[in-house]
Amino acid sequence: MILLRRNLIMSHEKYGSMIQTLHECMTACNHCYDACLKEDDVKMMADCIRMDRECADICGFLEQALVRGTPFASELAQACATICEACGNECKNHDHKHCQDCAEACFKCAEECKKLAA
Repeated sequence: MILLRRNLIMSHEKYGSMIQTLHECMTACNHCYDACLKEDDVKMMADCIRMDRECADICGFLEQALVRGTPFASELAQACATICEACGNECKNHDHKHCQDCAEACFKCAEECKKLAA
């Protein structure tokens, strides 16, 4: 039990900044997703909503995987970078503040994921 706890603490310390960035991106994507559903033309926001969900899900998964000390950090980070970048590119096409904020969080997360993947 002590060894397991020590490994979790070490994983959290090792990836603390990355975990925070992933959490912020996941939160921004979830907010954007919810706000897009409230827009007048929801159909126009369909691709944004879809990308928000994909991005929030992969960020949440990678966050959890890093906390538990996954041996696949690099591979998961590469996939996360790809998805975050795609979500950011979709969100930046919309003028809504929630989309612009989401794009910013996604691009920041993509860059951090690329560093981890390298």
